[in-house]
Amino acid sequence: MDELIFATNNVHKLEEVRRMLADVVHVASLHEAGLEGEIPETADTLAGNALQKAQWVWERSGRNCFADDTGLEVDALNGAPGVYSARYAGDRCSFDDNIDKLLGALQGVEDRRADFRTVICLMEQGVPRYFEGRVDGQILSARCGSAGFGYDPVFMPDRFAVSFAEMPMEVKNRISHRGRAIAALRQYLTTV
Repeated sequence: MDELIFATNNVHKLEEVRRMLADVVHVASLHEAGLEGEIPETADTLAGNALQKAQWVWERSGRNCFADDTGLEVDALNGAPGVYSARYAGDRCSFDDNIDKLLGALQGVEDRRADFRTVICLMEQGVPRYFEGRVDGQILSARCGSAGFGYDPVFMPDRFAVSFAEMPMEVKNRISHRGRAIAALRQYLTTV
């Protein structure tokens, strides 16, 4: 496989994934593939959203592709925001809006355990195949760091004393939920 279309409009995620797969496969953006429009994301599970996005690309291009969906699952919030992580504060919210809502919901809460999960759906010749990554950690009480995106400034992975937003990108990519899911995808791509 020489090329995979990545079903995302998130430029930060595209750059991150391109770096992780650079020596294995060319990761094409939706724009490079000539695909425009809003990708649906209406399933109630991470795997369902990843499948929905990958199918959207496959149906329009007939080319091998992959999509991911990521959720931040906070124990004290019964797994929320979960599948709604990207739009936790509303449909047109920013990363900062989501973080503000999360920190507000955890105000005064001592148990700040959480995990990040990523599910990737690879659509290969129209057949879906799934890969998953997870990292456990906790939610900080305030933002720390300026790198990364999303909830990175408030998520500190277990066995580290810094947030994802304070880590060098290569360290984060090696231990993160997305990094682990991409590593599983990478392993598959190097064996087929």
